[in-house]
Parts: sequence; C-alpha cells; structure tokens
Amino acid sequence: MFTRSPPGAGAPPLREGSRSGVFCVFGEFVVFDALSDRLTGVFDRLRGRGALSEADVIEALREVRVALLDADVALPVVRDFIASVRERAVGGEVLRSVTPGQQVVKIVNDALIAALGGEGAVGLNLAAVSPIPFLMVGLQGSGKTTTAGKLALRLRERLKKRVLLASLDTQRPAAQLQLAQLAERAGVSSLPIIPFQSPVQIAMRAMETGRREVFDVVILDTAGRLSIDEALMAEVRAIREATSPVETLLVVDAMTGQDAVNTAKAFNDALGVTGIVMTRMDGDARGGAALSMRSVTGAPIKLVGTGEKLDALEDFHPERVAGRILGMGDIVGLVERASETIDQADAEKLARKMAKGTFDLEDYASQLKQIGKMGSLSGILGMLPGAGKLKAQMGDANIDTAILKRQAAIISSMTKKEKKTPDIIKASRKKRIAAGSGTSVQEVNKLLKQFDDMSSMMKKMSKLGQKGLMRHGLGALMPKGMSGNRRPF
Repeated sequence: MFTRSPPGAGAPPLREGSRSGVFCVFGEFVVFDALSDRLTGVFDRLRGRGALSEADVIEALREVRVALLDADVALPVVRDFIASVRERAVGGEVLRSVTPGQQVVKIVNDALIAALGGEGAVGLNLAAVSPIPFLMVGLQGSGKTTTAGKLALRLRERLKKRVLLASLDTQRPAAQLQLAQLAERAGVSSLPIIPFQSPVQIAMRAMETGRREVFDVVILDTAGRLSIDEALMAEVRAIREATSPVETLLVVDAMTGQDAVNTAKAFNDALGVTGIVMTRMDGDARGGAALSMRSVTGAPIKLVGTGEKLDALEDFHPERVAGRILGMGDIVGLVERASETIDQADAEKLARKMAKGTFDLEDYASQLKQIGKMGSLSGILGMLPGAGKLKAQMGDANIDTAILKRQAAIISSMTKKEKKTPDIIKASRKKRIAAGSGTSVQEVNKLLKQFDDMSSMMKKMSKLGQKGLMRHGLGALMPKGMSGNRRPF
C-alpha cells in the first residue's frame, strides 16, 4: 500500500510553535543583508548628529526610500511606508527628544514590523477535524515540492503529527516519484501512485486514505506552471472545491523579487491563500518581496525556507526580521536556536569541567561541535545586536569551514592521550597530526595556542572564584603584559 509513519508518530499533538528539542533549523537570513547595510548606515549618521532638524529627517527618509526601492520593494508599499514614518518622525516630540536619532529608528522599526505582518509569527492552522488538508500551490520552480517535504518533516518532528504526502502533479515527469522520495527522507507516508488519475481524483483518494488510515494532516502538492494561466487556476480551484483545505499555502521564490509579489497577488485573487511560504531566503540580499507581500496580498508570511536541507524551514517573525534589518539582532531567536541544538547534559558537564580547570581538547572539540550545530557563524553573528560591521569585516572568509571544521579535523587526528595531555604534542607529533587532518603545522600550532590561552583563563577563573573575579576585575584574566593598569570592573 504505502509507507507507514514511524513508531511514535501518533503521539498526542503539540500546539504549533512548541519545541520538541528534536527538530532544529539551520540557515542564514541572507535575504535582507543589502537593505540592512544601507539602513544601518543611514541611521548611524542620524544617531551621530545629536540634535536633528526636520530637514535631517526628510533627507534620511529620502535615503531610506531609495534603499527600499533598490531592495525591490513594491512602489506603493514604499510610498505608504515612507508616509507613515514621516508623519510620526517629523513631529516636535521626536525632534526635541534627548535621543532623536534613536526615536526615528524606533519609528522605522515599528513601521517595518507592520509592513512585514505585525507582532508575532502566524502559525499554521491545525484547529480542524483530522485529516486536515493542506494545499500547496505556486509556480513551477518555486520549490513547492521540496517545501511540501520540509513541511511534512516539521509537522512530524515538532508536532508529532501523522502526515500523508500526496502529489497531484500529473504534468511534470517523475514529480510524484520525487515527492515519494521526499516522504521517505522525512519519515512520513506517501500516497501510492496510480497512473492516469486526474489531480482531483488523486486529491479525493488522498483524503479518503487520510480518513481511513487516521492521518492527522494530508499535504496536497499541486502542479505548477512556468507562468500563471487559466488552466492552472481552474485545476487548483477544482482541487480546492473537492478537498476544502484548511490551509492554502502559496510557495514563492524570494529571489524572483517583484515577480514573486505579482505571483502572490494573482494566486490570492484567484484562490484566497491563507499563508505564504517564501523559499530561498538564504540566496538574495535584497528582500523586497518579503516586505511587499503582506501589503499586496493581505496574506501573512508563515514560513521561510533558508536552505536546501529538509530541516531548513523557519517560522517568520516580523519583529525579529525588522530587528535584524536595522542591526538590532535577534537575541530571542539565538536563544531558541541554542536551546534546540545544545544538549543540556553535555553543556552542564562541560561547565563543571571548565569551573574546575580540567578542560581538555576533547571538550574543546565537543564545544566546536555544539557551535556547528547552531548553524553558520555568519548567521549567528547576524542575530547579535550591532554585529553587522563585524560580519562585513569577515567578508568572504568562510569562517565556518576554514576554522571550525579544520580545527575539528585537527583534534580528530590526535590520539586519546594527546587530547587529554596536549603538552606532549611536540614537533614530530604536530607533523603527523597536520598530515592526518590535511592541514599545516602552523594551523596545529594556532589551535594549541588558542586552547592554551583558554585553559589558562579557566584556571585563573577557578583560582579567583566569583568573589575574586568581582574584586580584581576581568583584567586579572588577561595574559601578562596585557592587563596594564586597568581598574577592577
């Protein structure tokens, strides 16, 4: 018949947005980088001036307008955005405030949140009788089928739902086989392929199977076209009428810019979509499509794809995205990512060893692994307030592969004794380790020096204790000759 869900898939459902500790998302929000760089520069200049005149604010908003247009934000959206900000920013209350530049940034931040959809992520609607039909629609090449697989994994891992994937695409060769393979990777069931059935017949068979086999969610992946045409819309409308989907999710490619907005408007006018999933948010630095989507369609962006991996699907939080655009970071998102990926028991064990000053290279390797689980370092940096400039300085230096992975390779090439007692690693051992890890002796030396500095700092912390650290300050942890005459903090 068809592939069964794995054991435990029928566990009591959790509410959308809850965290199982198993599902984790990696990926980097590249999509707003260019816009963030432009706006950060504008507001840095505003904050640096102290007192502001109305002319200063209007000039800054002119630059913001150009930045938004360059980011491919729809012109009507830009007009409304600038008008909204100008109305609040040129008032006497702002211009006479102690920190007028910061006040303007706050107003722009509020306007960005509103444009992106308001406070808080809009979750998937799971408040319906099972099986709940989810209808996936969009143009060919938007990543619709892959997104269906990602969504199935998300529902199974995070919410413990039994999911049935069904391909309604009879247009594209091997489309149904592709979805079956994705279902297998996601650990969910797929509807068996019966040749020569119409999309509506497949949809009705999927829903009947869902009822009979007690599935929680049935994801219906429709066919796409290279462009919008009446045949496509008629087919999707017929499927919608036959299945009454609780969610009609439009999948659009963020890299297509204004075309993505036009696609969203056409599908929304024809079908009334309940939510938007934006793919390739890791591949375009402009981001205008996302900023335009809510205003043009009225439908919320619910999820975003941030990579090729099956787990690269994230909730869309307007307030967090706005903060990252303006260089304010996303501390909440960073904490959530850490809680999803870092093993609590391992972290506590490591903390105890660090407190005792018994930290060794095996622990250091474990630490590198935990950082790697959280995703790319440039992505993590983007979630820290004010880290945009540091991220820019890093440029194209692939810090993740060039440092984390290489250092992990160096440590894995050491013997157990070398990891426990790095002091025994002399010239001949360094050559062997470098050859085994595909690195150089200089890189081995650099790793050992970093580890030695870290170990020395931990031993000093252990010796000083909390009271001693408070009394002597952080300067007491610095290497000799670097602490100078610093006063205790």
